[in-house]
Amino acid sequence: MDQKMDQIDFRILSELQRDSSQSQRDLADRVGLSQNAAWRRLKALEASGVIRGRTVVLDREKLGAGLVVFAMVKTRHHSADWLDTFRRHVSAIPEVIDFFRIGGEYDYLLKIVVRDMASYDGVYKRLISKIDLETVTSYFAMEAIEEQRPVPLG
Repeated sequence: MDQKMDQIDFRILSELQRDSSQSQRDLADRVGLSQNAAWRRLKALEASGVIRGRTVVLDREKLGAGLVVFAMVKTRHHSADWLDTFRRHVSAIPEVIDFFRIGGEYDYLLKIVVRDMASYDGVYKRLISKIDLETVTSYFAMEAIEEQRPVPLG
């Protein structure tokens, strides 16, 4: 944003994280602005890239995608070209819902959501099929205690 965000902007963002489907009128009422003022601030937050999009949170269990796997990847390759190839390869696997380059013992962390162990095996085989990886270590979530929490603001 061209100017510094203030507490009203943070309230708008908090409200949208809580429920991005609420009407502009409800949003304006909740943050104490007129509908037009709230709309202008919302558009400024979108234009600046602070708001990258709006989404719906789905219940994985009800959709039959109850297994969450955290795959830790280690590689011997660290060139920009290799990373670009790896990024494209992983991004083409729809079951990978989060993908991070990390520091520490491993180089990358992938959050993978699948139906069951056989489905994860298929993802694993696709992951290693076209790219040289040193190690892939998988951790299986037993319970989601907190998931998709709002970004802390202010």
